[in-house]
Amino acid sequence: MFFCAISGEPPLEPVVSAKSGKVYERRLIVKYITENGTDPITGEKLEESDLIAIKASPDTAAPRPPTHTSIPALLHLLQNEWDALVLSTHNLEQKYNATRQELSYALYSQDAASRVVARLLRERDAAREALANVQASMGITPSVTTNEDVEMTAEEAAAEGGLPANITAQIDETHQALSSARKKRKPAPGYATVAEVKTFTATHTIPSLHSASPSGITALAVSSAHPSQFLTGGNDKVVQLYDRSTDKVLVSLKGHTRKVNHVAFREREGESTLLLSAGADKIAKVWGHDSASGEYIPRSTVRSHKGELTGLAVHPTSTLFALSSTDKTYSLHDLTTFTQIFRSVPSDEGFTSLSIHPDGTLLGLGTPTSTIQIYDIRTGAIAASLTPADPSPFTVGTLAFSENGYHLLAPNSLSSVAIWDLRKQKATHTIPLGDDFKISKVLYDTSAQFFGIAGSEGARIYAHKTWEELVKLEEGGAVSDLVFGEQGKEIWGATGREVRIWGLPAV
Repeated sequence: MFFCAISGEPPLEPVVSAKSGKVYERRLIVKYITENGTDPITGEKLEESDLIAIKASPDTAAPRPPTHTSIPALLHLLQNEWDALVLSTHNLEQKYNATRQELSYALYSQDAASRVVARLLRERDAAREALANVQASMGITPSVTTNEDVEMTAEEAAAEGGLPANITAQIDETHQALSSARKKRKPAPGYATVAEVKTFTATHTIPSLHSASPSGITALAVSSAHPSQFLTGGNDKVVQLYDRSTDKVLVSLKGHTRKVNHVAFREREGESTLLLSAGADKIAKVWGHDSASGEYIPRSTVRSHKGELTGLAVHPTSTLFALSSTDKTYSLHDLTTFTQIFRSVPSDEGFTSLSIHPDGTLLGLGTPTSTIQIYDIRTGAIAASLTPADPSPFTVGTLAFSENGYHLLAPNSLSSVAIWDLRKQKATHTIPLGDDFKISKVLYDTSAQFFGIAGSEGARIYAHKTWEELVKLEEGGAVSDLVFGEQGKEIWGATGREVRIWGLPAV
């Protein structure tokens, strides 16, 4: 008689391994191969095709266990089962009584604590009343006129009344300067034309950025002060500063514990460059260049949000930056003092993307329910709410204000984008992208002549106002992030572990 090498019992459907020669029950060895792919006895690689069925003659049924072949044995087995059930019930009753006692003690402690708190509140109110009487008798105006606790943090005060007056004045000054210049501004001499963009082709590829596991670049930013330098964030939790002219990684910045969602430069004339990042680990980091060591060192870490950070943007003043989070709030931070100066009141839903108006007075926030909320950045009040006509809910994972200040580009459905006219608060044009196109990034160039859409099928560049598709950039596959280069002469895209650059073909 055969015995299964796994269960030790006679198999009902015996098979033998061609690798080890051991006999197994078919259902047991097939399950083991599915989970491990090896022979359980020898550890050698084993497949189901290596099993050989054993056919005995004559066919005989496996004998019953010897302890279950008589009535006394069955009665003894039932008695043991009953005894085990009674013991288990007894143990449960003991645990139930212990839990009741613990609950009673907890309720008693809570009642005692409530009594103590009530007594302290009465004593506090009595002390305040006595202090008010003393101040009145001395002719001093009481500094506290209510029985409410008036202490609050700077963040709560900012949330109640908007930004501090000096910050608001700075934003207003920047807004006036930028908006007045924008009305008269034309594309700079030498800026890329529609005809040139139509000829763009892949000109340069920088491979093998970040770790291979987990691989993938998730965020990209290009320096305006040093156009050959760019910043990347990856699934490997690292932020890298790279110099294209030397093809070298200038610095690798570690500090995040989960993937990096967004990166940005803060470049301001007369001040050192700051590198910013925001991640899925709920924190944002600011690095600054240390002239003494010649390296980038941490300047600030923001841990005020309780959810994943989904948006990061530097304000046009270059002294502030904004963060959005899935915890239903957004915040503003000072890049001079590295303090939080504003935290919004929690919204009804989390925020999934963020963009700052080029004039600096409006903040656009995407949501997971298709709606785009526009806030006045100075007061925190909502200025507009844009809702697509498509009834199917989708996540607004990216959005961008145009440089002319009048339009907003954002997904309009799972497979299309819309150009919103902020003056009329309605979508003026919709561009279908195909059912298989998954949008990862939308953005305008600095001249407001072009906009780009990146996604699962590469990137596409369109002409603003005519909505003509100028070029498809499909080399390298899916594009996770997209940036217009200097003078619009190049387009940078993150594809896998590569940064690919498109531009005018070589002559």
